[in-house]
Amino acid sequence: MDIRIFETSEELDLYAAEIFRKLINEKPNAVLGLATGSTPVGIYAKMVEDYKNNKVSFSGVTTYNLDEYVGLTPDNDQSYAYYMNQNLFSHVDIPAIQTNLPDGMAEDPQEECRRYEAMINEHPADIQLLGLGHNGHIAFNEPDEHLSAGTHVVKLKEETLEANARFFASIDEVPKEAYTMGIGSILKANTILLVVRGSDKANIVKEALTGPITTKVPASLLQTHPRVTVLLDREAGRMLG
Repeated sequence: MDIRIFETSEELDLYAAEIFRKLINEKPNAVLGLATGSTPVGIYAKMVEDYKNNKVSFSGVTTYNLDEYVGLTPDNDQSYAYYMNQNLFSHVDIPAIQTNLPDGMAEDPQEECRRYEAMINEHPADIQLLGLGHNGHIAFNEPDEHLSAGTHVVKLKEETLEANARFFASIDEVPKEAYTMGIGSILKANTILLVVRGSDKANIVKEALTGPITTKVPASLLQTHPRVTVLLDREAGRMLG
């Protein structure tokens, strides 16, 4: 596990964007596993900057996102499809047909899970970007006695609903369920890039990266993957030796 700690978010974002730029320039048809939330915003901004400066083209790239809320349309400004368009897709030259998220409005959720997992199996990610939740969740894989390996629908824990409420008018508007890649889906990626920021994540960073491997801390299962790069700001990494 390659752990790097940065003094500023700017340095972290530049380093992460460079990882993506180098991969795409070496492999123009790269498969990217992407994430949402506040953590990747600066990284996507740097990737857009690289594109506008003619340092990279996304025209051959295929993307798969980790998750999507159940019951939100792609044009809903809180859907992850909308987020990706606003922060990355609409600013670069990637064809829309090459971008993939679970369909939040699918009539048959179980069939949608099977469809999405089949695509991931057919096109494993060259790199999978991840953030880290306060309770150790990655994507929407919440702490539990058992974790699902493949793409599935999850009922979101109260603490996750509360954390996501800042994006909605009230906590009552936060969808209670979401599609998510499973831990097995995530671990199929060739390389995993975990990005964490903030002093409020320092405890869970230490637990996930150095503690026992347990489904009670889903991110701890990343310790089983042979190629994990962890990018932390100084505050998130303050409890690591």
